[in-house]
Amino acid sequence: MRKALVAGNWKMNGSLAANRELLSALSGAIHGSDAVAVAVCPPAVYLPDVVSQLQGKPISVGGQDCSDETAGAFTGEIAADMLKELGCEYVIVGHSERRARQQEDSAWVARKFIAAQSAGLVPILCVGEQLDDREAGRTEAVVAEQLDAVLDAAGVAAFDRAVVAYEPVWAIGTGLTASPEQAAEVHAFIRARVAGRDPRVADGLRILYGGSVKADNAPGLFSLPDIDGGLIGGASLDADSFIGIVNAAAAVQAQGNV
Repeated sequence: MRKALVAGNWKMNGSLAANRELLSALSGAIHGSDAVAVAVCPPAVYLPDVVSQLQGKPISVGGQDCSDETAGAFTGEIAADMLKELGCEYVIVGHSERRARQQEDSAWVARKFIAAQSAGLVPILCVGEQLDDREAGRTEAVVAEQLDAVLDAAGVAAFDRAVVAYEPVWAIGTGLTASPEQAAEVHAFIRARVAGRDPRVADGLRILYGGSVKADNAPGLFSLPDIDGGLIGGASLDADSFIGIVNAAAAVQAQGNV
């Protein structure tokens, strides 16, 4: 059975004091588990402090983005090697907010994916459609293009050391959530798409759902066969909510192991 992952994307939120309060609460409630891995992805300026506070705790740390370059005249960019040196295990690549605001196309995201793995990080590759894509029946075409760009550039074997997060863009920060049926369809499509290249890799690939996940809807989403946890936005900034989501993932995993 695939080990679930619940990763919190803090986006551009936090402060030294607020972060320490949040991490103290999480550290007191989240304990090591063979069934669920937990990670937080704070803004880059807070990474050293977060890594230090989580030292020896069963919560990993990730970056929210990395450059496709390793070093040089790239003002404002952060190399994957730098994130690794600070103590990160994961890095998010291809988040819809960066695809839209920074105009990151799928080829650029694929280069970031490769750079992350070259530095020893586990990339969390985000894919997902806009509302007009879903309404026009283009969800699978959009997700396939985003996924295939990385599969073609990195090779399917690279997904042994990666995570995919399906985030319908229309459900991010809107309060809307894909129905369990909608989420299940796209997660199954992603796994089948990878299986077309290598069934073994597809079977072991963790695919997360992201998009207004909360403690009350997490059990229904995580109980679906192809959903292996969540990439959590706003709810990851509230200790009780995030802990509730982690507990939901653990409960679903426990049921699956009975």
